[in-house]
Order: sequence, then structure tokens, then C-alpha cells
Amino acid sequence: MTDPGRGEPEFVSETGELVRPYVITRGRELPEEGEFALITLVTTATDEQQRPQRLSPEEQQILDMCSSGYLSVAEIAAHSQLPLGVVKVLLSSLAEAGHLITRAPVPSTRFANKALLQEVLDGLKALSV
Repeated sequence: MTDPGRGEPEFVSETGELVRPYVITRGRELPEEGEFALITLVTTATDEQQRPQRLSPEEQQILDMCSSGYLSVAEIAAHSQLPLGVVKVLLSSLAEAGHLITRAPVPSTRFANKALLQEVLDGLKALSV
């Protein structure tokens, strides 16, 4: 089938979209599960003058975005309009090369032992009497 306006087969544009994420990541795998959560904060570690010249346009775009301060992984994916998995692969590559600094999210706290808290409260009440 051809597009009436261009005379090209329709499947060419469809396959281009399917191949692109693989090409952008150069076939690299996703980083470990907890390495880049949606709320992991990322910023650049190097100056613009110290950046290597051999970065892909997508990697350069990510470094440009992160140069003004910390951004979350979710924000980077939204601003770059790349799939989240692709962004995680690119961030992992840039962090391994020393171009990015990451700040992991604060882990969730465990719930306190309710019985222990009640004993402390009872002890404090006993002291004030």
C-alpha cells in the first residue's frame, strides 16, 4: 500500500517507529529493577565544556535537560518524549560513564511497633504525675 501523497509504502514509517528505541539504546538492556525509579533524581556531573563529543542526540538532550538542576526520571521521560525504558537505559549509560549524578528516592519507613509506643507514652504519663 502506498500513501497517496508521497508514493512510499505505509509499512516503512510503521517499522521505523518499532526499530527506533532499539537503535537509540544501541541494544542495551534495562538497568536493574531498583536503579532508576520514577522518582530518582538526576543531574549532570560534568560541565558542558567537559562533555564528550560522541553522545547520541538523545543523550545530549538528557544532559542538557539535567544541567540546570535535579529532574526525576519521570520528568526526563516526559520532556524528551521517549519511552520510559529507553530513558532508563540512556540514564544508566550516562551514569556509568560519569556524566550524571543520581539521588535515589528515600526508602519507605517501617511502621513503628504500636505496643512499644504505648509503653513509652504510659511511662511519660507516669513521670508527669
